[in-house]
Amino acid sequence: MKQVKISIIGAGSGAFSLGLIRDLCLTPNLEGSIVHFMDIDKERLDAVFALCKRYADETGVKLELRKTLERKEALQDADFVINTALTASHQHLQQGWDIARKYGYQLGGSYHVMYDEAFWINYYQLKFFESLTEDILTICPDAWHLMVANPVISGVTHILRKYPKAKVVGLCHGYSGIYEVAETLGLEREHITYQIPGVNHHIWLTDFYYKGENAFPLLDEWIQTKSEAYWSSGKSGALSKKRVDLYVKYGVLPIGDTASWSGASWPWWYHSDSATNERWSENPIEGWNHYFNQVSVNMGNIKQVSTDPTIKVAEVYPPTTTDELMIPLIESIACDIPRVFITNILNSGEFVPGIPKNFQVEIPTLVSMRGIQGIQTKGLPQAVVAQILRDRVATCEIELAAFNDGNLDYLKDLILTDKWSLSTDQVESFIQEIFALPYHNELAQHYK
Repeated sequence: MKQVKISIIGAGSGAFSLGLIRDLCLTPNLEGSIVHFMDIDKERLDAVFALCKRYADETGVKLELRKTLERKEALQDADFVINTALTASHQHLQQGWDIARKYGYQLGGSYHVMYDEAFWINYYQLKFFESLTEDILTICPDAWHLMVANPVISGVTHILRKYPKAKVVGLCHGYSGIYEVAETLGLEREHITYQIPGVNHHIWLTDFYYKGENAFPLLDEWIQTKSEAYWSSGKSGALSKKRVDLYVKYGVLPIGDTASWSGASWPWWYHSDSATNERWSENPIEGWNHYFNQVSVNMGNIKQVSTDPTIKVAEVYPPTTTDELMIPLIESIACDIPRVFITNILNSGEFVPGIPKNFQVEIPTLVSMRGIQGIQTKGLPQAVVAQILRDRVATCEIELAAFNDGNLDYLKDLILTDKWSLSTDQVESFIQEIFALPYHNELAQHYK
């Protein structure tokens, strides 16, 4: 057994913290580890901590669990720092969306407005990432920083450019959409292998094998013989009409948030109006409403279970592993168990041809005690790379230029890249109304 210290920043996120403890309890190599929960919301912290402690006790796994409201305390002697914190609330995100709708912005191809990476959210996240990284480099400089909180794409790019000595890796569970693809095709997940390169929230299945044989013909056969019945039954998910249409067009399959209802509903032309949404069986509004409601329900359930000692936590949340990579990655590094994981790092080795070398990519990486080493991929079709450069790389670069310089004109340029921006007057009025919200004084001052 290898004792490590894991610090969870933003531990009041119940889904992440409980899932992490479940995975940890199912990883014998890490039994005896220290897990330090940190959040600024005492009520949420206490509820999640109580639940996780009872879970560990019920499963009989020895873990040393601690909690604190002080970030620097949590970072002392940390080997791994998991950042799940959302510094601006979902309420602030939705209030910004309400303003955006007044100015004509809609869900569909709107990465920096009608998305959870909206510019008024990303500003606070990027400031927080900087502050956390500086604390890590001062207090526990050898610790790995696992960036789970969005925006992973601009977060990894910005932090590793500004702090090249930081040991940062971005993690996103979007890759696990491949398992839904396999399940839909009737394939056992333990027998599939795959390669899914791209940038965060824009990744594509380029290689797909089942028991050592090319599995794309199985996907092609499913499209020909079973897709219509699947869609007619109201199913969507990893093999939605939109995803399959993009696969037929490009020859590679979008995975995770790439073309989901959540991934800014890329590309916008599948969402240009209600009739088009209906044609492709897409409903981003319903998807986001369900997501926000589920977050609230999950937190309510956690509070209820945490305050009722008669409820067996392990019965409500059975001891099965999640598809999150946090604990397997920690085990691979701490115990020197080489494994390949899909992670987010800089494209320093041109792992995805066509993407800038100092920009974030999401790729297969070899993880062991030697660190996180990128694996060269054969890349993506040039037409897909062009879409990534336009919709993800270019906009992220404009956002970071605006953020780093506090440049309001650059911020306007960012919003002008949005499909729903029709004039500079529209963009200027929209931005000023966002700035006028009572909790955005810091944001407004930054861009003066």
